[in-house]
This record gives sequence, C-alpha cells and structure tokens, in this order.
Amino acid sequence: MIELENLSKIFGQTKALDNVSLTMPEGSFTSLLGPSGCGKSTMLRIIAGLDQPSSGQVRINGRDVTELTAAERNIAMVFQSYALYPHLSVRGNITLPLTMRNMNRIERMPFLDHILPSARRKIAEHAEQTQRVAEMLEIDQLLDRKPSELSGGQKQRVAVGRALVRDPIVFLFDEPLSNLDAKLRTQMRSEIVDLHQRTRRTFIYVTHDQAEAMSMSDNIAVIMGGRILQVASPRDLFERPVNVDVAAFLGDRPINLIELSTAEGRLPPPFDGFACDVAELPGRVIIGLRPETLEPDEQGPLTGTVGEMEYLGSEAMVSLHLDGGHQLRAALNASGVLPKPGETLRLGVEHGIAHVFDAATGRRLGGLSGAAKAGADIKGEGA
Repeated sequence: MIELENLSKIFGQTKALDNVSLTMPEGSFTSLLGPSGCGKSTMLRIIAGLDQPSSGQVRINGRDVTELTAAERNIAMVFQSYALYPHLSVRGNITLPLTMRNMNRIERMPFLDHILPSARRKIAEHAEQTQRVAEMLEIDQLLDRKPSELSGGQKQRVAVGRALVRDPIVFLFDEPLSNLDAKLRTQMRSEIVDLHQRTRRTFIYVTHDQAEAMSMSDNIAVIMGGRILQVASPRDLFERPVNVDVAAFLGDRPINLIELSTAEGRLPPPFDGFACDVAELPGRVIIGLRPETLEPDEQGPLTGTVGEMEYLGSEAMVSLHLDGGHQLRAALNASGVLPKPGETLRLGVEHGIAHVFDAATGRRLGGLSGAAKAGADIKGEGA
C-alpha cells in the first residue's frame, strides 16, 4: 500500500504540490489524471524517490520511505521516453537492473565476469529471468536487437520488461504511451492492464489522457493546480463529479454548462421540467448536461430549435437553441432520421445523468432526472 500524507513540493515561487494526501491500496491500479503542469509527474517522482518533497511523508506498506533513495525503495518506473541504452541490446537493457543490483563491481568487470564462479552463476540466473520476462511480453525474438531497430511499441515493451525483471513492489508509469500512435496506444493499454492482472502489483499511472485513465484504472485521482480534487472509480467520477472542474475535464465531448438564476428555490424554464434531487437550491446554479446523454424524447423536458449540425458517421452533433435563450449541444445517434436546421426538437436525458452545481463554489449539489414528478420526495447531496 502506498500512502502520501500532506505532501507539498515548492519550486522557487511555484507550489507544484499543495498538501496532497492519497492512499493507493496494495495491488490496485491508480491513475493520476490531470492537465499538463498540474503536479502529477512531480507526485510520481516523489513516490519513486527521484525528488524529495518540501514537506509531508511517503509510506510504502506502512514504512516511511521519504528519506530513502530510489534504489532503496524497490520501485520500478517506466518513462515516456523509454530511456533505453542505445548501445545495449534488448537483452542487455532488460538484464541491466539485475546486473547492477546483484553483482558487485569486481563481478561486473570485463573478462572477470566469465571467470569468477559467483559471476557465472549470477549471469546464468539473470539470463533465465530475462528470457522469462521477454517471453511474457512477446519480445523474446528481439533480444539481440538494438533499440534503434525497434518500433515504438517494441521499445515500450522493452522498457516494461526492464521494470518487470526487477520484481518491484510498485510499478510507476509516467505517460508511457504518449509517443505511440492511436492504434498502438489502444493495444498497449490492454497489455498493461493484462500485466497488472497477472502480477497483481500496485500500479500508479500518470496520464493527461482520460480515455487511458477511465479504461485502465481501479481508481482515478483528478489533480489540478497541485491539489487532488477527487478520487473515485471511473464510473463514480463520470456520474458524480465533485465539482464543475472535474465534470468539465472528463468526457469525450465538452459538457454543456449552463448558469441559471433560481426563483424561490426552483429551476427556471425550460429546466423546471426536470426532477431535481437537491432539497434547497442556491440563488445561482450551473446545470451540467453531457452531449452524449441527451436524446430525442417526445416527453422530454427540453424543447428547442435545431441550429448547426455536424455529421460524424455514427453520430451527429446538433446545436439546440432552447426556449429562454440558452444553447446546448447534443450527440445524436445518426442511424435514424436526423432533425434538420430550423426544426423543433424535444430532448430527454439518458439514464438521468445530469448535474446541478453551486455557481458560487462549483460544488456538485445533486442531479437531475426525467420529468418532474409532483410531490416527489427529494433529498440533496448538500442537505
């Protein structure tokens, strides 16, 4: 188990991490997700022992390792740039961590490494471990090649193999797929998930790509401005974002965020057609509606005039001008009859995934669903 307690990191006048606390259970797959410069890579480097925090503690399985070096933590890190040694073969790159950890300076010396009995024994053991890891990653046919002779995906497998051969207690991945093309990224995501399932070690994965985080992780920590905004499973994060910033960051398409004034604790038209589970609404709220959750519904609460439409093959993005002057975008299934610009369209919300945020604080207050039901028993998250 990895525990970060009140971690802060300051570079000059910049606070890269601001009093961060996070627990990652043993054997879990946790992604650190956020935009560039948010502090996620700094957090990973502190866990690895490559950087020291300005304050706070790092504990691994209950042991304080804050002052320990990277070598003393038994943690493996896979970098974005692969960090392979160009003069070594694939075999040499994978074996190197074993050589440095298990063989002393004399045993590593040229010529002596094949003369000393202890060195010969260790070299044989290392060769066996390297072969086993290479076969697991399906790169055993590449062991004699140099990094310059490998594709991007093959280099990534070698980098993972070099980490795996050490048998670490924790794997750290720093945006390892960002240099690959889209098709290969999808393939490598599956391979990393499979590796996690086979090793059952703790994986900590840094990415700015929400598709990677959502598809691979047990839990996701959303980080912005050096602070953790929310830690949750991918589904909980998507369906119950803690605030507007998290909701806006997640999703394949930008969420519709519409700021409204309430009257006597009620939403104004046309949003008064929703059932709202917030017991008491503030004077200003923000309604969050994801384009992919909006669908044509003759009984739906939203009515408007169709504006621009983008046909994208399986779906069409439609701009809808609502009564009251508001505008939103909906992603409609393109397999059926699509509305034409100028036509009137009525929309409902699929699965009731819609959000109400406090406009002053950005905090999520609750959700919206279906058509309003008279006399419904309501209870809000903030009640």
